[in-house]
Amino acid sequence: MWFRKSKKGNGCDGMVYFCDARVPKWSYQHSLAGKIERLIDKSALLRDELGGKTVAVKMHFGSEGANRTIRPLLVSKVVDRLKKKGAKPFVTDTVRIKGVDYLRVAADNGYTHLSCHAPIVLGDGIHGLDGVPVDSGPTVGVIDVASAIYDSEYMVVLSHCKGHIQSGYGGAVKNLSMGCVAAGSRRGKDEGSRGKMHSPVMDSPFKWDSEKCTRCNICVEVCPRDAVIFEYDEIKFTEECWKCGRCARVCPTGALTSTITQDKFQRGLAEVANAVIGTFEKGRIIYINFLLEVAPECDCMPASDTPIVQDRGIMISGDPVAIDMASIDMINASSALPDSLAGEKAGRERDTLLDRLYSIDSSRHVRELASLGAGSMKYRMIKLD
Repeated sequence: MWFRKSKKGNGCDGMVYFCDARVPKWSYQHSLAGKIERLIDKSALLRDELGGKTVAVKMHFGSEGANRTIRPLLVSKVVDRLKKKGAKPFVTDTVRIKGVDYLRVAADNGYTHLSCHAPIVLGDGIHGLDGVPVDSGPTVGVIDVASAIYDSEYMVVLSHCKGHIQSGYGGAVKNLSMGCVAAGSRRGKDEGSRGKMHSPVMDSPFKWDSEKCTRCNICVEVCPRDAVIFEYDEIKFTEECWKCGRCARVCPTGALTSTITQDKFQRGLAEVANAVIGTFEKGRIIYINFLLEVAPECDCMPASDTPIVQDRGIMISGDPVAIDMASIDMINASSALPDSLAGEKAGRERDTLLDRLYSIDSSRHVRELASLGAGSMKYRMIKLD
């Protein structure tokens, strides 16, 4: 039996509130810290009913070497606003590497109970196996939503907007889908784990060209699951493999390749995001997108490349589709920074800035979520004074 809370609607109205990153006056209220406080208040999305309620503040803790994540100071401002309403927030992410190691990485990146003003919790447990089965739909099927997220009464989704090698863009929708699913499953390998989101969408298994391979071991080092090994000079993938394709992404010679079926992958992201939304009642998820240090790659990678556009600001909404479309539009309307990946590919004028990064339709998964009725493609943006 797969569990699913009663979904009474999505609470989406297309409203997006925005504060830009510029500082018009040298005062605290015009700093980003001051602006995010005023932005949250202006949106009126944090209601008095939060008093005494448990709130999951979902974010990405980054990785060892990925330094362009959301600043802990800004996370603490969100937490403080929740506490002001009487809520009981905790800051959470799901396991990406071994849980104990991931908590150390989180602390190294500045995320502690002291800096964030709330407990730091692994949503799927220290071993990444604590999840609740939820049917996401025909593409991926049953996935395990991280139990600490599933059991929370409210959630605030903090997303660092960026490019992504598989989805083209990573924001609120991707944070809901990839970010809220347990790393593993007690029901068996890939039964409901994050890896299941990759497996059904691969055209074929990884292809390895022994002659091109220099045995540099970069693929081994970058794997979050320690699933890539060399035995007798041949590459092997253990059963721990998520098929995320990170190993192929970093291969310097093209010896290792993987092919993702974009139609299935993007639709799967949307269906899983919709399933996660469905575990909360109407209006109980708030989304905050940070268009700051917009990197070309996911924060899962072992390094952060230079930003592709100038810092734009922060958005907040109750609508995951509207906020991601507003973020994508704003990034695409920006000038590519020189000496960045976007700057290198600026000559491909027929595509948008984000689409040019990896030749991927970067808003596809957002449009797919809209088609499921979970948000509005049309948005109204209200800018903070």
